[in-house]
Formats: sequence, structure tokens, C-alpha cells
Amino acid sequence: MKEYKFKVFVINPGSTSTKVALFEDKHKTLEMTVSHDAKILNSFPTINDQLDYRMEVIHAFIENNNIDLSDVDAFVGRGGSCYPVQSGVYEVNDLLVEDIYNAVGGIQHPSNLGVQMGKRMQAKYGGRLFMVDPICVDEYTEVARVTGVKGIERKAISHALNLKGTAMQHCKSHGLDYNEAKLVVAHIDGGITIAAHDHGRQVDCNDGAGGEGPFTGTRTGSLPLLGVMEYLESGHTTEEMRKLCAGFGGFVSYFGTSNADEVLDMAKAGNTDAQLVWTALGYNIVKYIGSMATVLKGEVDGILLTGRYTRFEGLIEYIKRYVGWIAPIFIYENEVEHEAMASGALRVLRGEEEAKEYKGMVKEG
Repeated sequence: MKEYKFKVFVINPGSTSTKVALFEDKHKTLEMTVSHDAKILNSFPTINDQLDYRMEVIHAFIENNNIDLSDVDAFVGRGGSCYPVQSGVYEVNDLLVEDIYNAVGGIQHPSNLGVQMGKRMQAKYGGRLFMVDPICVDEYTEVARVTGVKGIERKAISHALNLKGTAMQHCKSHGLDYNEAKLVVAHIDGGITIAAHDHGRQVDCNDGAGGEGPFTGTRTGSLPLLGVMEYLESGHTTEEMRKLCAGFGGFVSYFGTSNADEVLDMAKAGNTDAQLVWTALGYNIVKYIGSMATVLKGEVDGILLTGRYTRFEGLIEYIKRYVGWIAPIFIYENEVEHEAMASGALRVLRGEEEAKEYKGMVKEG
């Protein structure tokens, strides 16, 4: 008897792209990535307003590839800014969709569209709908949350799906136990998050979407607080500052484009501003890799680099020169977000794991 193959369709909206893929069991049969110009995305008043625009991308992919989803078993939407949750697979319920739509986790990020897009696909084609390791997976130690202001805590917001997936893949291929390993994992792409993984838990990471860490194509990264205050006092609004934080900052602020290839081309052509900013990108990345190494007390089994920026050889060589002394560096050019989403759905579909239920804000005690 032929073994049944589960069909899983994953949807992954990012800060500068929309990615989708179709799996039959663990075999990826089709995949697509569409890059979006920051000017187009920034023309929408809110992240939620991008929903129809991004859905057109998916419908075009399905139509152009003659994909039959009438027998789909599950959709998996990238998880967005809900309340903090444990790592795992969640069956999407109405409360989860509502909370992500309202960004109750406090972050306006394109990942907020993943579950919403999945909900529309499920309504059209049927099947189950899951979320796997959303951006708000919280495994922080209590001390990692403390800031210098009472009432303001650091939030656990990251590319948890790719960070944890890459760490697990690395351990599997190198004969390590993820639950025993100490790793620094850096997702360097349109968004950048750099995390410390300690014995199976992501215990610290910069909050990239919240304005912490290296700048990116569209984000400011960490800023001097008094400089921000002066910026606001000079007549700029808090809304302008919010847009700079995620949308109009980084490369967009300097050059009017979020496209890293264009910025690099400018640098190669002799643009001194582009040369300086491109170098500063690497400089900021290595600073945060170093900071996460200190969280692990310098006991680092490996530094893992993943994301589309790994294609820039000069950037990778820069990183190696600065932090290669800390631990061996491993490059994972291909993100594993799609594989992690599909694998999570498959574990539930096969009965190997029970899907978690999202319950919103869970009060202690």
C-alpha cells in the first residue's frame, strides 16, 4: 500500500519579501520568493493594509504553476506579534488571528500577515492551519529583560523560526545535541536578529523590530536615546520615529532604497557614503555577535550565519575577521524557515506531536 503523503503549503511574509512553498511530506516541490521595493510597502498606511497586495503574489504563484490545493492537508502561516508563547506548533484559532491583527505583542511587522494570509487560504481550500515558532517565542532569562527604566522591559522578538531551525539543523548535521549546545545564531537579512542559544533555549536576542541591534535595509537599529529626543524636539513626530524604526530607517534613510545589492553596487562604484554605511553594517553585526557570546560566558560551540545577506562574500569575510576567534563560523545560506514550518505541521498531522492551543495573555499565578 502506498504511504499517504501530506500536502503542506507555507506562507512567509518578511520585511522586504513574500515567500511561499509547497511540500509533499518533507519534499519541497515548489518555492517562490518575491522581493518588494520598500517604497511600495511604505505606501501602505499599516502592515495590515498590505494584506491584499501580498495575497495577489500568492494567487499569481498558484495560477502560474497550476497548483492544485483542493487536497491540501494544512497551511502554515508565519507567526506574528501575538502575546509571548512557548516554542512549538499552534493550531490557529480566531483569538490568535485577532491578536496578531491587533499586534498585541507590540510589534508592527510583516510576519503579522502570515496567519491572516493562511486564514484566507484555509477559507478557500480547506485543510488545517498552523503557526510554528512565531516571532514572539519567549525563552528569556529574567535578567535579560531588565533595562535601566522601571516599567520598560526588553521583549523577546526575533526570527525564532529560522534561528532555532538553523541551530537544530546544525546540531543534527554535526552530531551535537541541541539541548546541550551553546551557539550564537545570526539571521542577517532584511531584518537582523542575533541570538544566544543555551541548552535548547534561545535565552537572549536583540529586538530588531523594536529598534534594538544592527541597522538593516529598513530599520534604524539601536539609537542614542538623547539623539532620538533631540530628533523629536526638532519638530519630528513620534509617528515619523516609529516609521523610521521599521520601514524608513537603515539603507532607506541614507539612500532611499532597502535593496542591499544596490547599496553595495554604489559602494563598489566609489560612493564614499555607501562604503561607510556598508562597512558599518558589518561592524554592527559583529558587535552583537560578540555581545551574545558574552551571554554564553565565551563558551560558544559555533557561530551560525544564516539569511540572504550571507551571499555577500565581503560582508562574511569581515564578520569572520572580527569574530572568528570566538568560535568556528558556519554559513547556512539557505534559511530553514519553510522547512521548519512544514516539519512542525507534519509532526502534528502524523500524530507525533499535539498542537498547542493559543490562549492569549496568560497571567502568572
